[in-house]
Amino acid sequence: MNESWFEPIFQMLATWMKPLWLVAVGGAAVGVIFWLLSLLVRLSMPKIWAVARATAKEVLYQPVFLVLLLIGAFGIVIFPFIPYNTFGEDIKMLKDSGLTLIRVLAMILVIWSASVSIASEIESRTALTLLSKPIGRRQVIIGKYLGILWPAMIFFLILGMMFLASVSYKVQYDARETAQPEPNWTECRDEMFQASPGLVLGLLETAVLGAISVAISTRLSMVPNMMICTAIYMLGHLTPLLAVSAVGKLEIVVFVANLLSAVLPVLDNFTMEGAISTGQKVPMIYLVWAGVYSLVYCTAALLLALLLFEDRDLA
Repeated sequence: MNESWFEPIFQMLATWMKPLWLVAVGGAAVGVIFWLLSLLVRLSMPKIWAVARATAKEVLYQPVFLVLLLIGAFGIVIFPFIPYNTFGEDIKMLKDSGLTLIRVLAMILVIWSASVSIASEIESRTALTLLSKPIGRRQVIIGKYLGILWPAMIFFLILGMMFLASVSYKVQYDARETAQPEPNWTECRDEMFQASPGLVLGLLETAVLGAISVAISTRLSMVPNMMICTAIYMLGHLTPLLAVSAVGKLEIVVFVANLLSAVLPVLDNFTMEGAISTGQKVPMIYLVWAGVYSLVYCTAALLLALLLFEDRDLA
């Protein structure tokens, strides 16, 4: 009797956990790539590495990082058990909710980190002490940005692995709750693979918002920075809609819509709600072009940050 009662549970756990080795291997590969990039920066740009390392340690040791990480972990653990009432499409809602939660929390982290490590240091004149050393302003800005981005990568790595594990478990949970046949482990694997590109796109979007926040932090404090970045986040996701809705309207409306489309980042490029709703996989070429777009916009935002910081009076 006891063996027959435990057997379905063991079978469910085996099916759920079998594809998780792919998550572990992927996480280890990302960790190795991250270490190699850090080593490259350390060897090629030691001064930038020193600023980035100090900034990253400051962010990681702050309570905000742990609080946001715990909030994300709690949400990811709870999401599989929430009844979305979508008539068999709960797995899609889980993917959308999990990716949105991780992305939003990571953006809060980078915006807050930029305000603390740049704006607060300028106001407290700590930056003046830093620049008294043989370090230029350009090296400070680039180092600060890398130091802000590295904790965000760690944030995505930890919560991303938990999120993929929750996606695998959700397949099992829904089948048991709806009295459907026991799913194969390959179904859990396929659902994980389908959701994985969302983590990459979320990190690219976070990198863009982080670069913008760094530029704003050279002139404004935390509260205006948060407000402006929130507005950019909302408008960035509405940019395609603004451009389309302006067709056939007044010239001033068309001009404003085109101006916003040209200046603001098109953050809708970093979402995969459409792919999730249709069950399609995001092609690799799309991730490559999204990475190129993110790199170009981050470079432009950092150049603006350098211009704003170059003539900033720190005394």
